[in-house]
Amino acid sequence: MSKTYQTFATLQRQKAQLRDHAVLSSGIQLASWFNQGDRVTNLSDHHTLSLYVAEGYDTWHKTQHGWRNGGGPDRFCLMPQGSESTWDVRAELAFVHLYCTDEHLRHLAEQIWDRSPAQLSLHEKVFAGDDRITQLYRHFLLSCDWQQPASQMVLTTASTLLMTHLLQNYSDVQWQAPQIRGGLAPVVLRRITDYIAAHLDQPLTLAHLAQEAALSEFHFARMFRHSVGMAPHQYVMQQRMNRARDLLSHTPLSLTDIALQCGFHSSSHFSNRFSQAFGVAPSVWRRGAHCSV
Repeated sequence: MSKTYQTFATLQRQKAQLRDHAVLSSGIQLASWFNQGDRVTNLSDHHTLSLYVAEGYDTWHKTQHGWRNGGGPDRFCLMPQGSESTWDVRAELAFVHLYCTDEHLRHLAEQIWDRSPAQLSLHEKVFAGDDRITQLYRHFLLSCDWQQPASQMVLTTASTLLMTHLLQNYSDVQWQAPQIRGGLAPVVLRRITDYIAAHLDQPLTLAHLAQEAALSEFHFARMFRHSVGMAPHQYVMQQRMNRARDLLSHTPLSLTDIALQCGFHSSSHFSNRFSQAFGVAPSVWRRGAHCSV
């Protein structure tokens, strides 16, 4: 059973509308919300990183000196564990939350630096701007279907990058990330690529691949990129698309069956990703492949 985060539960009791929700294998969760005409007070036992996606200009935060606003698209708020906050959402606001715990951050720090920080506290930020946070949310988290198993690796990778960014820029740790100078050993890389090829119909995760390589997720992702020239989630999607193209060209399988064999549980999601990769819909590609035979 997945953890219920207090901020998530609080918003469900308010006027906020839950638009999407994803539970990652690590227990980290993502939630997409819409709210307006609501006042929310929250005190949580976890960390919340929020990005305003649309509107939010008339959202107010209560401070010791009175109400303050400054919201809008791409503004972010970081509410650390134990911080109490009150918000007055007077007009429309669409926002996305990432929920994680101290344990998640400590585990990540141990993976990256092979040591655990003596003290770990995040700095509260309200209506702040950070291009890296905006990029990770919009380019990764908001550009894929959270309910598709094929999206799990993208969601996990982006969440890990976001938490790493928080540790390095908004915590008492602020250690520099270690330099990864080499790639995977050829025999390990071959084992990983063979594993991916054999499991394209399944929801591959960064944790699975890192485990196959006997590395932490952080070090595996960087060594894989060094060896292959692209991130693991990009490589996996490329292989899914190449498999789909071959099946369309050389088998009579239906589009639904091809989608399933390539790790997509929705024909529409498969069609969208195929069109993005090759510029045409799968059905159009198949007709063209048959015409060229």
